[in-house]
Amino acid sequence: MSFTPYRTVTSENSFEITIKRSVFRAFLAPCRSKEEAQQVLDALRSTYWDAVHHCYAYRIGEHGFESRMSDDGEPSGTAGKPILFAMQKANLSDAIITVVRYFGGVKLGVGPLARAYAEAAQGVINESAQIDVRPQQRITVHCVYDDVSTVTRLLEDMDALFEASYADAVSFDVTVDEEKMSSLLALLISRTNGRAGYSKIRPE
Repeated sequence: MSFTPYRTVTSENSFEITIKRSVFRAFLAPCRSKEEAQQVLDALRSTYWDAVHHCYAYRIGEHGFESRMSDDGEPSGTAGKPILFAMQKANLSDAIITVVRYFGGVKLGVGPLARAYAEAAQGVINESAQIDVRPQQRITVHCVYDDVSTVTRLLEDMDALFEASYADAVSFDVTVDEEKMSSLLALLISRTNGRAGYSKIRPE
């Protein structure tokens, strides 16, 4: 199984183009759920209430496992799909792009209209600072005191985040990139001669 990093944004941004007097204002915002995406969309609809269309697409999670798009009254396939495709091409997720259109009085036609929405979406993506997101897992590692330094070095080598708790034995609350999990567990057993163990932490 492969684990693919994706990109997201941490702040809102906007981009505007004008084509044959129609104004296309694209807004890119982070969102971690469909509820957050709806909140962003509702706020833009309220602010730009006088626009004729509020077209959007959002992707959430690895591979954009949850996604949605809307043409909001534009001809089918001319708005939501180009916006979503721009996000897919940029491997962008946990985000929503909304393109607000003010009609300039000249009909663009299906092809030019789709290109306008694609250009607006690509423009706001290009203007936005992005960060990599890597799927992670959390586990608890248990070991005896004699193996603390060995386990600590291993976790550091794996670039894991961890916090140790000391009692009769030692436990580490560990967060590590999912793609490194198999290697971490194999090395944990081999380097401690099977004395260390682990348990997975269920997501909250």
